[in-house]
Amino acid sequence: MSSNLTELLAQLPALLGGHLLLSASALLTGILFSIPLGLAASGSRRLSSTVLAAAGVIQTIPGLALLALMVAALGGTIGFMPAYLALALYSVLPVLRNTVTGIAGVDPTVIEAADGVGMTKWQRMMQVELPLAAPVIIAGIRTSTVWVVGTATLSTPVGAPSLGNYIFAGLQTRNTLSVVFGCVFAALLAIALDQLVRLAENAVRHRNKSRGLLAIIGLALLIGGGLMPLVFKHHSQSNFPGAPLAGMEITIGAKTFTEQYILAEALAEDLVNNGAKVNRLDNLGSAVLFDALAADEVDLYVDYAGTLWTTILKRSEPAVQAQMLAEVTDHLSSNFGIGIVGRLGFENAYAFAMGRISANRLGIESIGELANQPTALTIGGDPEFFARPEWSRVRDIYGLEALGTRGMDSTFMYGAVRDGAVDVITAYTTDGRIDAFDLVVLDDPKQAFPSYDAILLVSPQLTGNTAFTSVLGKWIGTIDTALMREANGQVDLDGATPKQAAAFLRARIDAAR
Repeated sequence: MSSNLTELLAQLPALLGGHLLLSASALLTGILFSIPLGLAASGSRRLSSTVLAAAGVIQTIPGLALLALMVAALGGTIGFMPAYLALALYSVLPVLRNTVTGIAGVDPTVIEAADGVGMTKWQRMMQVELPLAAPVIIAGIRTSTVWVVGTATLSTPVGAPSLGNYIFAGLQTRNTLSVVFGCVFAALLAIALDQLVRLAENAVRHRNKSRGLLAIIGLALLIGGGLMPLVFKHHSQSNFPGAPLAGMEITIGAKTFTEQYILAEALAEDLVNNGAKVNRLDNLGSAVLFDALAADEVDLYVDYAGTLWTTILKRSEPAVQAQMLAEVTDHLSSNFGIGIVGRLGFENAYAFAMGRISANRLGIESIGELANQPTALTIGGDPEFFARPEWSRVRDIYGLEALGTRGMDSTFMYGAVRDGAVDVITAYTTDGRIDAFDLVVLDDPKQAFPSYDAILLVSPQLTGNTAFTSVLGKWIGTIDTALMREANGQVDLDGATPKQAAAFLRARIDAAR
């Protein structure tokens, strides 16, 4: 069995359990909210129209946007809660709509008969209308189940582990098997839940108690079995008695690209070897990850000085490297209590890159020459970049207003410029695909981009822990740009896993010490 498949299988119990917990809890909440609301609204056409319209509006909000709104609404909290709330809201519409429709579809003569025998409105609702509408309501629950299980894969960027971890990480590291794993198991989970709910629907429709009992047992076994890995949570990392960090539990965060996975994996292994238990939260956005660190929900991650300079300090003008690092260090400490252990030794900067043949044909060597072309060029980059101050600054300084922008996942932009789908991209300078795809990094003579030194950030609660910072201190100044680019290339080009690249990185660092 390949090491890649072994790693994916090792992650499956926890990720499947997390996905199931999110989906089941959100569905249960949605059902408990939607059915009573639907019953209450069914007696009034105006009220039913209003609540259905409100639920419909929620459904039109893109999944990632709704998740981001929940993080903001909870004051920056990440993890289970924002994902759970977003999914619960997503589950409402099908159940609510089918409840209203099912009640409205009850034969009026049956209602008249119930009134004729002296039933109260409540008795009629519970003993006549609801049982008759139950098959329609359960059909809505089936629809909601499939929606929620699918949407739960988007919970990864807000720090809620799910089968989406496979998909996000696989896209970034060009690991097709990982993407397939996430899609297949999410689909299987949706099918399993849907069929069990279908069995319950069939039992209600035909008043078959044995089928109903079978559906309940099946759901209990599926949900209970899936949640077992979370109940008996196992840390793949071991605790070594007597080691410097024995008894500590550390959460390492990572952003959504290869380099971050590799560094997080390497740091995790080192912390484990020093006695800590380590949890990982991967695929987080820059702002989400920083807020999580400031809130002590994440203990450690690698960030970049230029990113913090523009997004946290809100500085538009770059400073010299030493001044920038000093001001970032002071600002994070004074305003957030966050500590900076130091520079890892390399810089992963934003840079504009073109295919060599295209650059030579157009005579482009620097960023400013992009504005002097007879026809407007197109620049591709990750969507976050085009919303960042760096893009506004570079565009204004070099007069690039005519450039067309195309947002795309960073996984695809290198192939896009190589194949001519875009003319230039916003590359990362430590990416191994720059050399492998024969791309040219354009000069930045006006120094529009700031310095992007890779630095280790530590949460407020661990900033003063000398044992922890001492272990991390051994990483300072150990990784140069060439070494980081080589490690990234092993994953992006050679098909290695981040764990394998991290082992390579650590071996090279240990050999150099």
